Amino acid sequence: MAMTSWPSTGRQRRHHLIFVLLLVLLVAVGICVPVFALLPSLSSPQSLPPALHRDDEKMISPKFYIEDDMFWKDENPFQIIGGDLHYFRVLPAYWEDRLLRAKALGLNTIQMYVPWNLHEPKPGRMVFEGIADLVSFIKLCQKLDFLVMLRAGPYICGEWDLGGFPAWLLAVKPPLKLRTSDPAYLKLVERWWDALLPKVFPLLYSNGGPVIMVQIENEYGSYGNDKAYLRNLVTMARGHLGDDIIVYTTDGGTRETLEKGTVSLSDVYSAVDFTTGDDPWPIFELQKKFNAPGRSPPLSSEFYTGWLTHWGEKIAKTDAEFTAASLEKILSRNGSAVLYMVHGGTNFGFYNGANTGCGEFDYKPDLTSYDYDAPIKESGDIDNPKFQALQKVIKKYNAAPHSVIPSNTQRKAYGPIKMQMTTSLFDLISMTDPGDVISSANPISMESAGQMFGFILYESSYMAKKSGNILKIPKVHDRAQVFISCLSQDVNEGILRYAGTTARWNNQPVSLPTNECTSNTSLFILVENMGRVNYGPYLFDEKGILSSVYLDGQILHGWKMIPIPFHNLNQLPTLSFEMQFTKKRSEKFELINDVGQKEPAMFSGEFSISSVEQIKDTYLSFNGWGKGVAFVNKFNIGRYWPSVGPQCNLYVPAPLLKPGQNSVVIFELESPHLDLFLESVDREDFTCRPNDSKVK
Repeated sequence: MAMTSWPSTGRQRRHHLIFVLLLVLLVAVGICVPVFALLPSLSSPQSLPPALHRDDEKMISPKFYIEDDMFWKDENPFQIIGGDLHYFRVLPAYWEDRLLRAKALGLNTIQMYVPWNLHEPKPGRMVFEGIADLVSFIKLCQKLDFLVMLRAGPYICGEWDLGGFPAWLLAVKPPLKLRTSDPAYLKLVERWWDALLPKVFPLLYSNGGPVIMVQIENEYGSYGNDKAYLRNLVTMARGHLGDDIIVYTTDGGTRETLEKGTVSLSDVYSAVDFTTGDDPWPIFELQKKFNAPGRSPPLSSEFYTGWLTHWGEKIAKTDAEFTAASLEKILSRNGSAVLYMVHGGTNFGFYNGANTGCGEFDYKPDLTSYDYDAPIKESGDIDNPKFQALQKVIKKYNAAPHSVIPSNTQRKAYGPIKMQMTTSLFDLISMTDPGDVISSANPISMESAGQMFGFILYESSYMAKKSGNILKIPKVHDRAQVFISCLSQDVNEGILRYAGTTARWNNQPVSLPTNECTSNTSLFILVENMGRVNYGPYLFDEKGILSSVYLDGQILHGWKMIPIPFHNLNQLPTLSFEMQFTKKRSEKFELINDVGQKEPAMFSGEFSISSVEQIKDTYLSFNGWGKGVAFVNKFNIGRYWPSVGPQCNLYVPAPLLKPGQNSVVIFELESPHLDLFLESVDREDFTCRPNDSKVK
């Protein structure tokens, strides 16, 4: 806790008056107690005895509020020195470990997003267990003496799929107008908050919990200007949480974004964020114009310790001393700041987000790693210059005792893992439940097919020309691999011939090769959802084939949609990953080592751990492989794409592992490693370089 100037003289006079009145009352009723023990010292921030909390709850209940352009905690000035740490990017077994590291940095507050899509994966199905157990995470914050700033959305951004919105919102008809006062959209928000906010209410600071502030929306001024929408959210939040909690917004520190994103209500606090290195104090002065008089404590609610990275980019890095010096400019004048991020973590499963550049087709998906160049690394390591530089600054302004600095988490290289092909794409097709296949004249989106993540296979047929055919898909989200087959002839062998790849960012036509099918040629298009856009004007990011498909300039009709969802967080596996699934195709593949076919396939392998003591964090190196998604002991650890980079390895936290045999399954989309090996290594690697794929 960092202390600033003391309350006004008027406040002190009120304290003395209350003291005298209480003393007179106690003497009048003949109660002989050491009255000085009942009241806080006016020169000391000592907390009240628990007994008094019980006896006169109304008068001395915990209170966190804003007055005189300062934050106040139980009548004492409070400087927020916080950090964003997202429970959904860290395995629950590591929550306490990461929080202890944030404590060692000197933080007193944790800020956290709540992703709607994690908690309501299907309409009306609410999930608050496992990695979605935010109540346990908040209670753990309190156990470690953190206050909590809760960012309840419903939109969060956060480099998270669709900015935290459930993808099924995109399938609602008529289409919803997200982030507006559209009644149909607000009704769904209300249903979600009816489930979420009653869980938050007992955790509010005034109720004895750690939650001091609740944010609505996120950087709305960078998106829209619907004040009725924001006021609706405030009304919903107040209806569940009462009038004592600080409701806040966060917007970029410019006049335009603040004018559009703030709520002109005296009980809503407007926080700001801005580029690290900007002079903070002119921005804090601007912030005052959008808060009620006396209700504008300077707060950078997203002080950027690093930055995000997209596939195909060089890994983002920021200078440690520069970052620390920028933070000190805020803290040295009693400003407050929340480090974004203090610990980034990992985009497990298919939940990574994406950005767009100059247009919808300028698509930039995020890495699986959300390390963010934060002071606490993806693996929890804190032995780095940025942690040390920030800790040195924070210690000047937070006099509270820091926890013992934990040592870096131990890591282990378990060595090479021999992989074998177990299931081809053709095998996956044959394993699909016919009841899950959808037929229509034209392709439909993944969301319209009831599938939110993973892959979807589109199947049609055509009469091949001797000279070949040209396939064109004007709008595909996000990446499509095209195959043909003489299905009636090849059914026993299951041969799919690779024709080419087209993607959202290049939209190139695919030349279908000549073939000698005795009947129509079967056409298969495997589309990968690489993560929905989470920021900007193209937020309505449906996946799959979103247009007609043209063959030699003519629309091709008659389609089947075959789901290949695999599984995500909070979803049980829909396919068995056991190695018994080896097919004839798999045996043939191993015999000829046909790695040039480019037919997507499942590969399985195992590695052994001798004892519980040998279970450590590790990384899987995908150098030499193409592109795909990986599972360790049936947990989706994320996407790999070393041919584009910069991420070469995927982080595998120790809680996923067990003594004995540990399974690794990957769905490889392009070309497997020539020797069919993965490598378990003991360090991260962001040195893979992009090739000619031209991914932005």
